[in-house]
Amino acid sequence: MRLLILTQYYPPEIGAPQNRLHELAVRLAKNNIHIEVLTAVPNYPEMTIQKGYENGMNREEVIDGIAIHRASIYVTTSKGFIARLLNYFSFVWTSYWRGRKLDSFDYLLVESPPLFLGYSAMALSRKLKAKLIFNVSDLWPESAEKLGIVNNALFLKMAYRLEATCYKRASLITGQTEGIVKNISKRFPKKDVYWLPNGVNIDFYQPNKIQNSDFREKNGFTPSDLLFFYGGILGHAQGLEIILKAAHLLKPHLNVHFILQGSGPEKDKLTELKTSLDLKNVHFLCPVSKSEMPAILKSIDVALVPLKKLAIFEGAIPSKVFEALAMEVPLLLGVNGEARRHFINQALAGWYFEPENETDLATCVQYIVANPEEIKKAGENGRKYVSSHFNRDQIAASFFKRLSEMEP
Repeated sequence: MRLLILTQYYPPEIGAPQNRLHELAVRLAKNNIHIEVLTAVPNYPEMTIQKGYENGMNREEVIDGIAIHRASIYVTTSKGFIARLLNYFSFVWTSYWRGRKLDSFDYLLVESPPLFLGYSAMALSRKLKAKLIFNVSDLWPESAEKLGIVNNALFLKMAYRLEATCYKRASLITGQTEGIVKNISKRFPKKDVYWLPNGVNIDFYQPNKIQNSDFREKNGFTPSDLLFFYGGILGHAQGLEIILKAAHLLKPHLNVHFILQGSGPEKDKLTELKTSLDLKNVHFLCPVSKSEMPAILKSIDVALVPLKKLAIFEGAIPSKVFEALAMEVPLLLGVNGEARRHFINQALAGWYFEPENETDLATCVQYIVANPEEIKKAGENGRKYVSSHFNRDQIAASFFKRLSEMEP
């Protein structure tokens, strides 16, 4: 069995889709599936070509036994809408011309978003005689419309039409959450939609293996400080200003600190808000490699996971949930729906606050300050839950079985 993964984002870039797809590829390869990846020259999230990949370097490489083919991409630090479209469509074009030179495959799995990569995926699936698997990690363009990122009626109409075409052409649609699967199944009842969840490498995230970490000392925190940590993209969907507004309400609690580690389009706005509110209890840190995350998570007390208050996000599970819980770090979750049901109601792995409600968030923090003994138990509950329900090995094994059932 031969499978090609087409994605704009892949290691050595840092991020949720990068980690998820690579972990899946490695595990499927262990099931004797021949896996190759067609991706862009690494540039995200800094939007500059990473060192070692300039001027056509390392366009063909092997990572953990997986053959990687890299196509060029237009990158710019501009945050304008046109610049982003050029970024997306440049890879649509180059990925097709690079991919058409590859051997044939049984399956082509494409990662969406960006939705526009569906153009290349549909053309390549025909050229390479591969069944198309359309993997949806975010309901685009619906989420972009609801977030107010895209407002042009004509553009949205074209995007929804492309979405429908991609789904109809796919032999299998895979959705990252149950909410995504239900949404697509309701709109396209004749299509085969499979739940391919995100998860965690339980063997990599092992709290008992981390004996010493200098994270607190290096960043000026004391052992008695209570650290609330957000790690990931500083983007529109997360509504991270709620953390700063809650921090403003919690200024009297001198040992409570909020850490935002990452980069993204909202970072400048958030740092300006920190300055205007004079927040000494909010700290911005640069993104780090995946290998550094277990030690960091071991050093903090509670993982903050917010999203904006939109109905579409009730079917979302942010990827940072899994790593935190695997490291026995409880959640302070501002996501209603599927994530709340799994990790707060069933796992008892943390606390829930109403999305975009800084007063409710501050109240939850005050409760944790008053009841610190609950942190350890909630963290232990979380690791048990993700080990049983979101183990990457089990997820890959189930998907391999589903692929085997599709073979002619």
